[in-house]
Amino acid sequence: MASIRRTLSPLYHDRPFDNGGAPFSPSSISSRTSKHNSSQFLSFLTATTDPKSSRRSPWRRPFYQFLAFFLIGFLLGMTPFGQIDDVNGTDRSNFEIKPPNNVKREEVGVDGVSFVAEEKKKEDFDLVVPRKLVIVVTPTYNRAMQGYYLNRVAQTLRLVDPPVLWIVVEGNAASFETSEILRKTGVMYRHLVCKRNMTSIKDRGVHQRNTALEHIELHKLDGIVYFADDDNVYSLELFESLREIRRFGTWPVAMLAPSKNKAILEGPVCNGSQVIGWHTNEKSKRLRRFHVDMSGFAFNSTILWDPKRWKRPFTHPTRQLDTVREGFQETTFIEQVVADESDMEGVPSACSRILNWHLHLDALDVPYPQGWVMQKNLEAVITVR
Repeated sequence: MASIRRTLSPLYHDRPFDNGGAPFSPSSISSRTSKHNSSQFLSFLTATTDPKSSRRSPWRRPFYQFLAFFLIGFLLGMTPFGQIDDVNGTDRSNFEIKPPNNVKREEVGVDGVSFVAEEKKKEDFDLVVPRKLVIVVTPTYNRAMQGYYLNRVAQTLRLVDPPVLWIVVEGNAASFETSEILRKTGVMYRHLVCKRNMTSIKDRGVHQRNTALEHIELHKLDGIVYFADDDNVYSLELFESLREIRRFGTWPVAMLAPSKNKAILEGPVCNGSQVIGWHTNEKSKRLRRFHVDMSGFAFNSTILWDPKRWKRPFTHPTRQLDTVREGFQETTFIEQVVADESDMEGVPSACSRILNWHLHLDALDVPYPQGWVMQKNLEAVITVR
C-alpha cells in the first residue's frame, strides 16, 4: 500500500508568535499590528533626529529655524535695555493729558473766577523766509562794446542769490547776438523789444524802460525793480541790499564826468535809513527835486499794478517821460512813486558805501561786428617768420 507524505508548509522562523499561535490567528494579527505601529513611531522619532531622514522632509529645518529666531526676537523685544527717567515724577497709571514742554501754564483770576491760561513759547528755530524777486531792467542797443557790457552784467547776476529776473530790452528788433549772449548766461531772463521808432528819439532808454514797466504791470510781477544800464559796474552787495527795500530805496552813485577828468558823487545823504539831503556837484541840475542817478534807486513793483496799496495820488500808469530835458527823467519818474523823502529808505544804512559806478567808456567810431566774428583777417603788424 502506497503511502503519501504531505510536505510541511514553510515556517516563518524570523517571526515569533506568542503561545505558538498560527500565523493568521487572531492573536498573531493583533501582535503584528501593534508591532507595526510601534515601528512607525520609532521611525518618526529617528526621522526628527537622523540627518539622513531630514533630507526626506526639507520643510522641517526652516520651520524650526524660523521658530527659534522668532522666540529670540520676541525675548529681545520684551527685554528693557535702558531706563526712562520720569522728570516730572508723574504716575504711569495716570492718563491725564498734559501740555508739551514749550507751553507755559499759569493761573489767572478774573472776577473771582480762576482759570488756566496757556502761552506758547517761541520755537528756537529760524523760519524759512522766501527771498524777494529782484527784477533787473537793462536797455541795450547794438554797438562795439555791447557784448562786453552784457557779459559783464551777466557774470555779476550769476553770483546773486536767486530769484533774479533779468529783463533785457532792445529797440526795433531782437538781434541774434544779444539772444545768443542771454542764452549762455545761465540767468533767468526775458528778451523784450521796444516797438517805438528809435530814429528820431534822443534818449532811446526811456522807451525801452517803459516797455519793461508795461511788461511788469501786465504780468503783475512781484519784486524789486532796478534799472541797471549795461555800461555800469555793480557790486554783489547792491543786489543783496535791494531785497531789504520795502517801498523805495536809494543810495549814492559814483560817476565819471563826461570830461573823464573828475569823479562825481550823486545821491542821498542819510541819517541811518532816513534821507535828509542830497549830493550834487552840477549847478544845472540843482533845479531837480530829487538828485538821483538812474542806477541809484529801486522800488517795489506792486506800485505799478496795485497803486491803492500805496495810496498813490496818480491814476495814470507810472512811466518815464520823454518830454523833459536830459537829466530830469529820474526826478520826474520818482515824483510819481513817492511824495517826499519820508517815503524813501537809505540803502545801506547811513548811505555810507558806494555800491555801483556809472562810467562813460563807450568806444566811438568803432564798427559793430556782426555775430561778433570778424569777416576778414586783421592786417598783421609783425609777421611771423
